[in-house]
Amino acid sequence: MIPISYYLWVSALLFVTGAIGVLLRRNALIMLMSLELMLNAVNLSFVAYARMLNDMGGHVFVFLNITVAAAEAAVGLAIILAIYRTKETVDVDHLSLMQH
Repeated sequence: MIPISYYLWVSALLFVTGAIGVLLRRNALIMLMSLELMLNAVNLSFVAYARMLNDMGGHVFVFLNITVAAAEAAVGLAIILAIYRTKETVDVDHLSLMQH
């Protein structure tokens, strides 16, 4: 049986990797993928604690989090596509003003 600390270390590593990706990268698509990585790190910790406590509450939160992440990805990709069509770039440094 794998100890919960291993799951939490992997979750922390995934979260830090996602946070670094959001903070250091300038491409909007990479930032969106890094945000998804952070959400999945939180999902891993919810499932680990739910397994440790033999409680289904963590699984319910993971299901809701996955639903919100799917909606966020769809809306985020639509916004990025609309920005690319008007500005012809997805570099966030060039998008400081949201006007034509």
